[in-house]
Amino acid sequence: MISFLLRILFAGFGLWIAAHFVPGISYTGGWPTLAIAAFLLGIVNAIVRPVVFFFTLPITVVTLGLFLLVINAAMLGLVAFFLKDLTVDGFVPALLGSLVIGVISWFGHMILGPHKPPEPR
Repeated sequence: MISFLLRILFAGFGLWIAAHFVPGISYTGGWPTLAIAAFLLGIVNAIVRPVVFFFTLPITVVTLGLFLLVINAAMLGLVAFFLKDLTVDGFVPALLGSLVIGVISWFGHMILGPHKPPEPR
């Protein structure tokens, strides 16, 4: 559970960095908005992204995986659609924002190490 919360913290930090450096991404409401957006992004990436990935697998293979950038941008746009305090003004800001969030989350993953399920007692 703590690992999940730390991963959400890194995603929220990535979203904060993206909002400050990527024109077209903004939020209102302070850190609670970032926390909710990071949580929703985690849920969307866990549930919706695999389904979208499955149905777009042929185009992902043809583009040698570059279409995954489009899928990540779409997931960020989906979160912004459901969260009125988060604004993403188009595809290019969503693409750049998803790259920033992905790099920060990858860095957090490197610090935390691989996710391990709890050992049975």
